[in-house]
Amino acid sequence: MTADAWDPGQYERFRAERSRPFHDLAALVDARPGMRALDLGCGTGALTRQLHDQLGARTTLGVDTSEAMLARCAEHAGGGLSFVQGDLAEPAGWGSGGDFDLVFSNAALHWVEDHPSLLGGLVRLLAPAGQLAIQVPANHGHVSQTVAVDVARREPFAEALSGYVRESPVLEAVDYAQRLHALGLADVHASLRVYLHELPDRGAVLEWMRGTTLTDYQRRMPAGLFDEYLAVYAAELRAQLPDQRPFLFPFQRILFAGSLSARDRGLPGWHSGA
Repeated sequence: MTADAWDPGQYERFRAERSRPFHDLAALVDARPGMRALDLGCGTGALTRQLHDQLGARTTLGVDTSEAMLARCAEHAGGGLSFVQGDLAEPAGWGSGGDFDLVFSNAALHWVEDHPSLLGGLVRLLAPAGQLAIQVPANHGHVSQTVAVDVARREPFAEALSGYVRESPVLEAVDYAQRLHALGLADVHASLRVYLHELPDRGAVLEWMRGTTLTDYQRRMPAGLFDEYLAVYAAELRAQLPDQRPFLFPFQRILFAGSLSARDRGLPGWHSGA
């Protein structure tokens, strides 16, 4: 079983497409002098560097779970930007409370369960007037995702996975808006956006998925069995996708953001597990 199945080269095969929501999310941030920023799920650090420079931040801390991704971050570190390995599901590990002017996360928190509790923990990291800006994929209804689950439920994969399948914890956009408001954030933005990616052919969808969702199955199976899973998945996916060149790959994402006013730091909703 592979502990870290992330491959930076595979992930960055679609760098341009994956960067589009990052720039849309960064545009929701109100840059202020001397900001202290936290980027959860920093990946290779390239986009974190862009965020740090765009904000003119005093400090930015990038966090990721993958050693392979973080190995690429060294070339981007410096000038107030640093990187550490850690669990994205443990916000308390990155500060004692009120330590950041911005908590930012682009395409990472869909790997973390229990978003209602997670949001409460992230808000607790914000300084007075601090900002939260998050983007999560919401493409779990697309055939590329449903086929992955369907194949995982078949033998011999189901036994190897002990019945595990990848299920998205992502909420509806309206839920994020309401929860941010309940946690004391103002100027709340929440939207579902569809990014229509023009890929060379339908085979490129397999390569896209190998860089993200399928890594979850890869790290849970022996290498040989995962190769078998991948072959079955590829055949099923090919059968269900139209043979188009170029191939139009619609990808849904939710972007949400808000800012915490100083007067709301004592809001009743501000408690553990909110």
